[in-house]
Amino acid sequence: MRFTISRDEFLKGLTTANRAVSGKASPVATLSNLKIELNERGLYITGSNFDFTIRSFTPYNLGDKEIIRNYKEGCVLVTADLITNIIKRMESEEIIFEVIDSTTAVISNNRSEYNLQCVRADEYPDLDLEPEGVELSLPRQSFVSLINQTAFAASIKEQRLILTALNLEASNGVLVATATDSARMARKEVQISQDINFTTNITAKMMEEVARLVTDSETVKIYVSDKKALFSYNGNVIATRLVAGEYPNTKNIIPNNIYHSLEVNSQDLIKTIERINILSVERENVVDLYADEGKVEITAKSSQIGYAVDKIENFKYTGQPIKISFNSDYVLNAIKAMNCEEVLVEFIGEMKPFVIKNPQDDSVVQIVTPVRTYY
Repeated sequence: MRFTISRDEFLKGLTTANRAVSGKASPVATLSNLKIELNERGLYITGSNFDFTIRSFTPYNLGDKEIIRNYKEGCVLVTADLITNIIKRMESEEIIFEVIDSTTAVISNNRSEYNLQCVRADEYPDLDLEPEGVELSLPRQSFVSLINQTAFAASIKEQRLILTALNLEASNGVLVATATDSARMARKEVQISQDINFTTNITAKMMEEVARLVTDSETVKIYVSDKKALFSYNGNVIATRLVAGEYPNTKNIIPNNIYHSLEVNSQDLIKTIERINILSVERENVVDLYADEGKVEITAKSSQIGYAVDKIENFKYTGQPIKISFNSDYVLNAIKAMNCEEVLVEFIGEMKPFVIKNPQDDSVVQIVTPVRTYY
């Protein structure tokens, strides 16, 4: 096996696949390697930790530019972090990769040469990367927004594993993504042209990783079966195991009756909360909001540090006065995820979950549960 390849494209493929290689010691030793395979279609590099698998693809040519030349097909396993770091530090336009006697991978350019022990490809686990199940195609921007506006609200604790998942449900021409950690919820809807139905749960952290990887693609194809979810873009494939269990019923959480509403510039609200946050650490980032038609104040108290209050100058408020306490990080994350100029905050009562919306986009909604305070 041998090939001469564009250094930048080789590094891109290695880095992409290496994101799936677990940093922890794996019970399967060969999973610390990347599987490097050159066949008649191009170069495939596979990395996996069993739960998450990425297979990157580099073609022989990109447009008029030759990417891979002087080649002989083959397949081998090379230590993932080692080869990625080597290529990252080699300074040349092209890299020569050659396997000698199935035991040594020689990596060189016009200046450096590395001889690495390698492993036969047949020792790599048999990974299921076949597209199967329900198929869905989404524009990249719709796919990325779907994840970025919801996945952050999933739990990072594994006591209730299902809450670490992003729930995806397709029906009646709509794909809905929902995430909750039981103290907050994020939901996003995307219109789809396909007449399909499915419900699946995928670890939110893995979905965020997928969103980071598809940046240079126009569309993302999604395949959902009862065993895995698979994402395909530009010849690259990402597969992830599903999270078992029934997702909590969140469809009735969004309130129908609103008694108080606050519309404000999102950056004004973000900056005000961030200034007040300096004194909220002692109370686990809990701040207080008071609003009436004449003023909006956000305050924080610390028995050891002191007291702070900050006012928002420009706002529109309707309803009776309200005072409510909340986790400032939850609200900040929700507003930043929506990425909108104005934000609408709707309240039912002081101890009822409140809604955060984009007034110009009803496809996304955020719910935050208030915090009970005693002082």
